[in-house]
Amino acid sequence: MSLLYLTFLFPLLGWLVLAFSLGRFGERTSALIGVGSIGLSALTTLWVGMDFLANPPEGGVYIQHLWQWMVVGNFTPSFSLALDGLSLTMLGVVTGVGFFIHLFASWYMRGEEGYSRFFTYTNLFIASMLFLVLADDLLFVYLGWEGVGLCSYLLIGFYYKDRNNGAAALKAFIVTRVGDVFLAIGLFILYQELGTLNIHELLVRAPTLFAEGSPALSLACLMLLGGAVGKSAQLPLQTWLADAMAGPTPVSALIHAATMVTAGVYLIARTHGLFLLAPEVLHLVGLVGAITLVLAGFAALVQTDIKRILAYSTMSQIGYMFLALGVGAWEGAIFHLMTHAFFKALLFLSAGAVIVACHHEQNIFKMGGLRKSLPLVYACFLVGGSALAALPLVTSGFYSKDAILWQVEASGQSALLWAGLAGAFLTSLYTFRLIFIAFHGKEQTKAHAGHGLAHHLPLLVLLVLSTGIGALITPPLAGVLPAGPGDHIEEGRHALEITSGIIAIAGIALAAFLFLGERRLATSIANSAPGRLLSTLWFNAWGFDWLYDQLWVKPYLLATRLVGQDPLDWMMGLPAWLALRGNQLLAWTVTGNLRWYAASIGIGAVLVLALLLLG
Repeated sequence: MSLLYLTFLFPLLGWLVLAFSLGRFGERTSALIGVGSIGLSALTTLWVGMDFLANPPEGGVYIQHLWQWMVVGNFTPSFSLALDGLSLTMLGVVTGVGFFIHLFASWYMRGEEGYSRFFTYTNLFIASMLFLVLADDLLFVYLGWEGVGLCSYLLIGFYYKDRNNGAAALKAFIVTRVGDVFLAIGLFILYQELGTLNIHELLVRAPTLFAEGSPALSLACLMLLGGAVGKSAQLPLQTWLADAMAGPTPVSALIHAATMVTAGVYLIARTHGLFLLAPEVLHLVGLVGAITLVLAGFAALVQTDIKRILAYSTMSQIGYMFLALGVGAWEGAIFHLMTHAFFKALLFLSAGAVIVACHHEQNIFKMGGLRKSLPLVYACFLVGGSALAALPLVTSGFYSKDAILWQVEASGQSALLWAGLAGAFLTSLYTFRLIFIAFHGKEQTKAHAGHGLAHHLPLLVLLVLSTGIGALITPPLAGVLPAGPGDHIEEGRHALEITSGIIAIAGIALAAFLFLGERRLATSIANSAPGRLLSTLWFNAWGFDWLYDQLWVKPYLLATRLVGQDPLDWMMGLPAWLALRGNQLLAWTVTGNLRWYAASIGIGAVLVLALLLLG
C-alpha cells in the first residue's frame, strides 16, 4: 500500500512529458506515454488493492502522508492520501476503465491534429480525478475537483477551430463553476463550524456538535449538494452535459464513465455522515435524482445524435445514483456507479467506432443496417444497451439498478419508486430505439469496420464486464458506508425484480414495434400536433437553456452594457478626454503660415494688455 502515491504520479509524469514535448513526439511515442502512464497507474491500483484486501489496515483506512500543504494559523491541511473500500472502488473504476478508454483513443484519434495534446489533457484529467477520490481533506478534494473542471473545458473544446465547440466548452466550464462556488461556500461553513476540513475529523465531530436538522449543517450540506449537481449534471445544473458531446468521443467516455460526472455521487457518499444529520437535504438529493432521471429519459427519447442520446442516458443514470443516495442506499449508489462505468464506456466507445465507420456521421437516421458491416460493434451495443436497460439476469445493469429500486421501496418512498420504474421503461425504449434505427433496417451508408488490438480489446473487455459477470465484482464497502433500509429485508424483493424486469422487456418490445420496419406509427405520432409539440420540448431538453438564457444570460449582457457606460467611469476619463481635445486644438494652429503666426502673436499681446487693464 506504500505505493499508493504512484497511482497519480504516473499520469502526472505522462502529462508533464507530453506537455513539455510541445507536440514534437510522433503518434506512436505520444500513445506509448499517454496510454502507458494510465496502464502503469492501473497496475499499481491492482497491486495496492490486492494488498489492501489481503492485509486490511487498522480501522479500515490506510493514510499515506506525503507533505504539509500549508500552515495558516490553525488551518494546516496536508497532502495525504486515504485508502478505504470506497476510494479503492473509485480508484479501480478511474484507472481501469480509464486505461481502456485511453487504449481505444490511441486508435480513434489517429491522424487527428493535436494527437499528443489530447493525451496531455487526458493524463491530467485522470490525475485530477485521482486527487479527488484519494484526498483525505476536502481542500485536497477541491483541488482535484477544479482540476477535472479545467480538463473538461480543454477536452470538450479540443477541436477549438470550430466556434461552437469553444462555446460548448465555455458553457460546461461556467455552469460547473456555479456548482463549484456552492461547494466552496459549503467548505467555508464546515471549517467555520467544525474547525477542520479533514474528512475523518468532520464525520467524527459533526454528531457531537450538531443535532439532527441543525440549520448550519443543513446549509453546509445544501451547498455540498449544489457542488454535486454541477459536476454530476443534475437538475438544475444539468444543461452542460449534452453540449459536452462536442469533444472527441473518447473524451465523452471519460467524462461519463470514469471521471467528472461521478464526482458528485462520490462527494455525497464520502460525506454521508454529514448528510445523515441533515435529513431534509438528503431527501432533496433523492428528489433531485428522481426528477432528473425522468426528464432526461424523455429528452433522450427524441434525440437524433447518437452521442446526445447517450449523454441524456448518463444524466438519467446519475439520477438513479442520486435517488439511491437520497434514500440511504449508499452501497447501491456506488455499485451502480461501477457497473454504469462498464456499460457506458462500452456504449460510448462503440458509438465512436460507429462514427468513424460512418465517416463522422452522428445522426442515427442517416445510418441503418450497420449490424452487417459492424458485427462486433453491434454486439457491443446489444450488450451495453441491454445493461443500460437493465435486462434481467444477464446484464450487470440489472443487478445494480434492481438494488437501488429495492432500497427505494424499502424506504417507503413510493413516489420515488414510481419515478425509478418510469425511468426504467423510458431507458429501455430510447436505448433500443437507437439500436433498431442505427443497426437495423435499410443500409444508408457504406461503413467500414475498425481493426487492431487498440480497437478490439477495450470493446471486448468492457463487453464482458457489462454482462452479469461484471455484477460479480463486489465493491469492498462493508464498514465504510452505512447499511441501506432494505439490506436486511427480503420479503417482496423478488416481486419487484420481476416487475422491473417486465418493465424493461416491455420497453424493448415497444421500441421494436415502433422503430423496426417502416416505422409508420412512430412517424405519424411524431408528425401529429401533440407529437410535434412534445418532440420540440423534449428535443430542447424541456427548455432549460432558453429559460436560463432569459433569466441569466441576457440580464448579464445588459448589465455589462450598462456598466460599460458607467458615469463614474466617464468622469474618470474626462481629464484624459480634455487633454486629447486640447492637443488637437493646439495642433490645428500649427499651419506653417508666417502671417498667421504674426497675427496670433498680435492678438495674444492685445489680450494680455486687456487683461492687465481690466485687472
